[in-house]
Amino acid sequence: MREPETINPNEDTRLVPLWSIAMAAAAFVLVEYYFWIVFPKSQHHPVPLGLRAYFDITWGLLAALYILMVGYISKDAPRRAMSSRFWMLICFVMPGGIGAVLYFLLRAPLVSTCPACGTHVQSDFHFCPQCDYQLTASCGNCFRTVRPTDQFCTRCGHELEHDHMPARLRVHAGGD
Repeated sequence: MREPETINPNEDTRLVPLWSIAMAAAAFVLVEYYFWIVFPKSQHHPVPLGLRAYFDITWGLLAALYILMVGYISKDAPRRAMSSRFWMLICFVMPGGIGAVLYFLLRAPLVSTCPACGTHVQSDFHFCPQCDYQLTASCGNCFRTVRPTDQFCTRCGHELEHDHMPARLRVHAGGD
């Protein structure tokens, strides 16, 4: 498994890099320039102002959004131990945003480290595959994820008190 890049969850705003924001602003300005300066000179009949403004803003925002999406993918893919270069290339090559849709459909879960042994594990793992450390609370009957505060499994109705979850996963209510 590739080495994942870590970004603090509280720093989600850093998932869109500055270069992407700058390029998105430049793309918006270029579209504005085209629709207000270049396009009117090539037309024999004037286009109504409202229609021109509509297309200008719409296409400018779409171009900026596309570049912001590629920037987001450049930061999100390493967090999931995926190749950012490959997915950025897919986004540029596939027309009409299909590459970005494919990325969101096929992206891997977030990768974190096991607190006991440091192995890279996916966020949907209940136990570490190397040291058997329990990472999240799960039902002892159907092995689905449960919240630490649940008394019964929402899938099978199993009473979770009998599962003997580690104390670090259990939340004590009141003054227990």
